[in-house]
Amino acid sequence: MHESSALITRLRSVAAGGVAAQTDVRPPSAWLEQGFVPAQLHELYACDQGDAASGAGFAIALALAAGALPLVWIRTEACERQAGRLHATGLAELGLDADRIVVVVVADEAAALRAAADAARCTGLGTLLIEAWGRAPGIDLTATRRLMLAAETSGVTVLSLRVGAEPTPSAAASRWGVASVASSALEAGAPGLPAFDIELLRRRGGPPGARWRVEWNRDAKCFVPLAGADRASLPGAGLPLAPGRAVARHPAAFVRRAG
Repeated sequence: MHESSALITRLRSVAAGGVAAQTDVRPPSAWLEQGFVPAQLHELYACDQGDAASGAGFAIALALAAGALPLVWIRTEACERQAGRLHATGLAELGLDADRIVVVVVADEAAALRAAADAARCTGLGTLLIEAWGRAPGIDLTATRRLMLAAETSGVTVLSLRVGAEPTPSAAASRWGVASVASSALEAGAPGLPAFDIELLRRRGGPPGARWRVEWNRDAKCFVPLAGADRASLPGAGLPLAPGRAVARHPAAFVRRAG
């Protein structure tokens, strides 16, 4: 209870600017129309453990593209052991400032769900990212239904990142498969932009099956088709994913790590 109370106090401090303005969401791209809607729960599966970094990078890019900040990232100690601690320089390379993220590291899956239940109700947040490693049986239909209800009430977008796990029944509005893909080299052989192979595995009220290979442009804060990818499966020149919602009008507190 002490851990949960401390987190609530911290989140209230982050959200001190009050309840964010809510607007009617008009999806600007086919990607949004096919399932990614704010203020709901969405699942991101990196089924291969080697794609853990890609799954995390894609989740951060979604939050940035949507302008859904600040971001609270809840991960277990198992994630810290398996994937390593977060690197501030790497986050900055994606376009995420350290003062726009609160990292919460908890002992286990049960503690992660308790912390997530509190964070999902904090109306000043933009995105809640819950990272779990392996099977994580506690993230079941009941737990995801609670998170979905909290997201719909508070306006917080909840992303559940599952690494090294097989999809299981849940209340999520959509389910995405994420894998790494080779990026296109820049001039003089410089490393290319972060690239992702994304597949829509499930979405509420519509068929799945769409797949994209995209790059993340941190300056424009949008996804663009990967050079050489099949453009027939990549609707639009860019995928801005902007929900038209100002999440938090206050300056976020300067917090790098908590828990």
